Amino acid sequence: MKKMLLHSCCGPCSTSVIERLVPDYDITVFYYNPCITDRDEYEKRKENQIRFIEEFNEERNLKISFTEGIYDSEEYFRRVRGLENEPEGGERCTVCFHQRLEEAARYAGEKGFDIFTTTLTVSPHKNYTLIAGIGREYGEKYGVEFLDMDFKKKAGFQRSIELSKEHELYRQNYCGCVYSKY
Repeated sequence: MKKMLLHSCCGPCSTSVIERLVPDYDITVFYYNPCITDRDEYEKRKENQIRFIEEFNEERNLKISFTEGIYDSEEYFRRVRGLENEPEGGERCTVCFHQRLEEAARYAGEKGFDIFTTTLTVSPHKNYTLIAGIGREYGEKYGVEFLDMDFKKKAGFQRSIELSKEHELYRQNYCGCVYSKY
């Protein structure tokens, strides 16, 4: 089985993605989200991510791993300076996707993963084509394959809601940065 690094934005988004990928990949979940600008929110999402992995592993006798990137919301703020008034889904989000996917690709290449992908495409609020292009770009740069998959297809988003309810996961009502909260 190929070793996969799965960038995850939160536990709920990872649920159906992990379920879909686990038959074919040895998965390590990479929680890297400096865009979650409230530290308490960041920790709450991380705790739910870890709890889901532990429960899913126990239910199915699996060994999905978890690793965390460096939390540096100041770097996120530096990158999006001047884009504070952009609409949700605009240029600020593009900068954010670049930050997270580049770090995922860098980490995957450095640690010897065969392939990487992201849970971001499970959301109906995210631009799949944009995210996939960014993932391929950084995969090439860091010498690691990017799994280009639109996880919201085949009822992926709906399944993530079902699994989140089943596991009683915290489902946030905003993407993560202070600008998307209001």
